[in-house]
Amino acid sequence: MMKNVQQNSRRWAGMVGMMCLLAVSLSSCLKNSNDTVQPPIALLSVINASPDAPPLDFYLSDNKANAYSFGFGNGLDYISAYTGKRTATFTAAGTKTVYKADTLTLNENRYYSLFLANTAGHEEFVVLKDTIVKPADTKASVRFINLSTDAPAVDLVIKDGATLFANKSYKGFSGFVPINAAKYTLEVRQAGTTTVLATITNVMLNNGSLYTIWLQGLAAAGTIDAKKLSAKIQTNVYYY
Repeated sequence: MMKNVQQNSRRWAGMVGMMCLLAVSLSSCLKNSNDTVQPPIALLSVINASPDAPPLDFYLSDNKANAYSFGFGNGLDYISAYTGKRTATFTAAGTKTVYKADTLTLNENRYYSLFLANTAGHEEFVVLKDTIVKPADTKASVRFINLSTDAPAVDLVIKDGATLFANKSYKGFSGFVPINAAKYTLEVRQAGTTTVLATITNVMLNNGSLYTIWLQGLAAAGTIDAKKLSAKIQTNVYYY
């Protein structure tokens, strides 16, 4: 059985399988007088990777998806959403001031990740179709995406170990690949070099879990700037 992971202030969780998907305000099990009916749904994860963005709220059509606003480097675990063409809107937290809006097409029983990327005035959606497959025993699965607009092409490397993904430029991404479940320090390096641009230290990749790692921020930012290059990790799902 698979379960979504709660992260930070994100409260969204769901049981995925033949059971009803639970989510706040977007979709739920509907009952009529004869039976229990589940409308067609997709699952959508949302990440704010725009370094200039203020704290945001997220809407699908007129439905607010978040209980708490989320800033740069944060977002929502998978939420269930009605299928078809949906208007996805980020607004400044607590207001209806639109930061970025666009149309998504969501298909039934599919997983998607939506990243808000790029800098103010150039904001864009980066949408990935997620292939969710349970890792083999003793394995986790990881993928990587480069969401820094001005960083060079990068590699994701295990410190003192193997290169997991190579030569990913802006918006370049991988699929999920298996890795031994263990604790790692992961380095984002300038492609083909030992120059470390960002690090995730002592992260535990658990047996049966799937993770997305991304590079965000600006290479031109200072080392103490909130917009500086950093690597982040999200647990997409775990099996138990």
